[in-house]
Amino acid sequence: MIDRYTLPEMKQIWSEENKYRKWLDVEIFACEAMAGLGKVPPEALAEIKEKANFNVQRIAEIEAVTNHDVIAFTTNVGEYVGDAAKYIHLGLTSSDVLDTALAALMKEAGGHILGRLKKLKEALLEKAAEHRRTIMIGRTHGIHAEPITFGLKMLLWVDETGRNIRRMEQAVETISVGKISGAVGTYANIDPRVEAHVCSRLGLKPANVSTQVLQRDRHAEYLTTIAVIGSSLDKFATELRSLQRTDILEVEEHFKKGQKGSSAMPHKRNPIIGERISGMARLLRGNALAAMENVPLWNERDISHSSVERVIVPDSTIILDYMLAKFTGTIADLLVYPDNMMRNVERTHGLIFSQRVLLALVEEKGISRERAYELVQRNAMEAWRTGKNFRDLLLADGELTAQLDQKEINELFDYSYHLKNVDEIYKRFGL
Repeated sequence: MIDRYTLPEMKQIWSEENKYRKWLDVEIFACEAMAGLGKVPPEALAEIKEKANFNVQRIAEIEAVTNHDVIAFTTNVGEYVGDAAKYIHLGLTSSDVLDTALAALMKEAGGHILGRLKKLKEALLEKAAEHRRTIMIGRTHGIHAEPITFGLKMLLWVDETGRNIRRMEQAVETISVGKISGAVGTYANIDPRVEAHVCSRLGLKPANVSTQVLQRDRHAEYLTTIAVIGSSLDKFATELRSLQRTDILEVEEHFKKGQKGSSAMPHKRNPIIGERISGMARLLRGNALAAMENVPLWNERDISHSSVERVIVPDSTIILDYMLAKFTGTIADLLVYPDNMMRNVERTHGLIFSQRVLLALVEEKGISRERAYELVQRNAMEAWRTGKNFRDLLLADGELTAQLDQKEINELFDYSYHLKNVDEIYKRFGL
């Protein structure tokens, strides 16, 4: 578990105390169900519910001898309960407890992640609204293309975050399943009604069918969903890192008072949060691969998945929780520089209007696309080579001005043309 990056709520979810509490819930709820079926005396159930408890340190001591975590746990619980402990774990196998409790923990962690995602979406929506008409250059292949707005960039991320919310909701639903079906899933030694009761009490659904374990495609879906969300954050962070480069400097991570960027160079202001997020996304993708490797198990079960999950499930939720918290803060405090955005828009001296000129020649003057492209491109290439103003080159080109006069050319160099449908896009988001 990555303690340095564990925020308090997620730390509590994956604490040893909370894990064993879920195990105890499974055992007690199973006793409740069996009491209802006449298999546990009412007075024994009352004693179990009153006395059942555990001690994390004592469980560790017992496990050091037994080398079996569930036996160590039930032994310790028995020390609290006394004679009635003989009814605890009756007909259950270890995975009934482990898998059902793990599902409850993953559901709890997933719910917390969903809360983080919704906060990120709100932060992005605020930035999208604020910069609805803040013009910046759109880039393809890293090269200036045509104007967009910074708000549209944020709105794109709003939409992707919405998809990630839906993905996470589905993944939580998929993992919110328990099994109390015995050694190989046949309910030979336990009534299916026990499973139904335990799952209901934990907010889970009973698996339609299981072996000794819940099937690991469920866990793989959950962890690959986390990896997809992490990859989205990586994408967002990479874009902000690119836009923070000194020669672009259109946005910048907030640099707080007293912060230092370099031990050697006092002037440095580095996008450290974005870089951290990009690095952590690689961990999530690696963990997702491990989760998929866990899907094939031998026959009705083996435990090759178990050691892996003890690392990748807590760590992935902890990492994503941290990434979401940090990136949401980054968006909320993001420094945006509209003047630099406009300066960059104008760096190519009007070249970004080349498509407008091309379309005017084709659509309004009826010239073939090939001929129009040739007329526009030769002036565009000269502008690239010489740094001359693109509009001035067009006005000096006799072949082109034979088709478009000065007034028509000037009217093509209008930023508002590129923003005419921005409001239509925003309407799709109720903005």
